[in-house]
Amino acid sequence: MSKISFYTENIKMPAINKSRVKEWLKEVAAFYNKEIGALNYIFCGDDRIIEVNNQFLGHNYYTDIITFDYSDNKVVSGDMYISVDTICSNSLKYKTSFDTELHRVIVHGLLHLCGINDKGPGERKIMEAAEDRALSLLNR
Repeated sequence: MSKISFYTENIKMPAINKSRVKEWLKEVAAFYNKEIGALNYIFCGDDRIIEVNNQFLGHNYYTDIITFDYSDNKVVSGDMYISVDTICSNSLKYKTSFDTELHRVIVHGLLHLCGINDKGPGERKIMEAAEDRALSLLNR
């Protein structure tokens, strides 16, 4: 049974249509023959994301999302820390709306749980295509 939850840590909850996003995430997971287990989206600021990045990954830099994968076979589960500050910066940098960048990052975490990587040769292009495909489902 799927349980998708949204939390905040020391920031205001971003304005998202939670019920639509939940249905969209289920649709994206189904495209990859996956089911949603427990997904926890934790929205935070840059101060928290760098703390998590340092503590759990040993990285000392800001990022838009950190995904902790607890998936089991076809059931995807995980905790995803999302920096709203970095999303705001990236929306300006990439000349896209805050909402588009927010949804891109939300689905990016799910795509990782579905097995799509973005660090190796050519993987970033595959991830970006998967993000674009997912966003087109949301925006139809």
